[in-house]
Amino acid sequence: METPFKADILKGKVVLITGGGSGIGFEISTQFGKHGASVAIMGRRKQVLDSAVNELQSLKIPAAGFEGDVRKQEDAKRVLESTFKHFGRIDILVNAAAGNFLVSPEDLSPNGFRTVIDIDAVGTYTMCHEALKYLKKGGLGRSSSGGGTILNISATLHYTAAWYQIHVSAAKAAVDAIGRNLALEWGTDYDIRVNGIAPGPIADTPGMSKLSPQELNSKAREYMPLYKLGEKWDIAMAALFLASDAGKYVNGTTVIVDGGLWLSRPRHLPKEGVKQLSQTVEKRSRASPVGVPSSKL
Repeated sequence: METPFKADILKGKVVLITGGGSGIGFEISTQFGKHGASVAIMGRRKQVLDSAVNELQSLKIPAAGFEGDVRKQEDAKRVLESTFKHFGRIDILVNAAAGNFLVSPEDLSPNGFRTVIDIDAVGTYTMCHEALKYLKKGGLGRSSSGGGTILNISATLHYTAAWYQIHVSAAKAAVDAIGRNLALEWGTDYDIRVNGIAPGPIADTPGMSKLSPQELNSKAREYMPLYKLGEKWDIAMAALFLASDAGKYVNGTTVIVDGGLWLSRPRHLPKEGVKQLSQTVEKRSRASPVGVPSSKL
């Protein structure tokens, strides 16, 4: 699709994107690069990183990939240092790394709950904490005239409730709270803007195939105001707005990009129906749950 933004809207900016090698994160990486940014991506899987960097570079986008786990402070510190050494500055941090799997509360172990909290919430805070010295006004490689930008990829699950998603709902509620508090404190002290994006159901993503089987998608017209799934491009365009000067007066908010779905969330299948479908999907993808090592389930 044709972009509504100028091609140089992020010219001269350097962005680090966790989870930037696949899914929504990779689309953000691509669109930021196409709009002038140099792109660093962070992830746990070297093969995915290498493939993503090669694709970005084939588009003439300055790109680099760094292995690391957002749950580990030493990895966060190392990747940020590597990004700074490679590009000379860091202007934007996008926290897109996430973990998810379907499980009922009675079957979810505290370790499984903690795993998702650690990836989504603790990982987001860890990356923000280690990025501060690069992003703040007067920070490394930055003039005293302004600070950087943080974008957190959230969700809408916790606005009401969702079957088999207590762990993710708790994690994303924490991510939103982290963003609001940092927007207040770091916006005041360091001129850093902190915002979030809450995607709805997005087509052609691992999360959609894992968490919302095609059997559910056929009922979309009955309950989705815009009668269609979103695209990764939609999330990337929202990210471009918030990260660029177009959103320079937006701080501390979470932009919902779901076609209005969160306004009309019926329980379109009973819990038992969701359970039966989820078991079918689990059998197809048991080897690689979205964002979570199988040993952690």
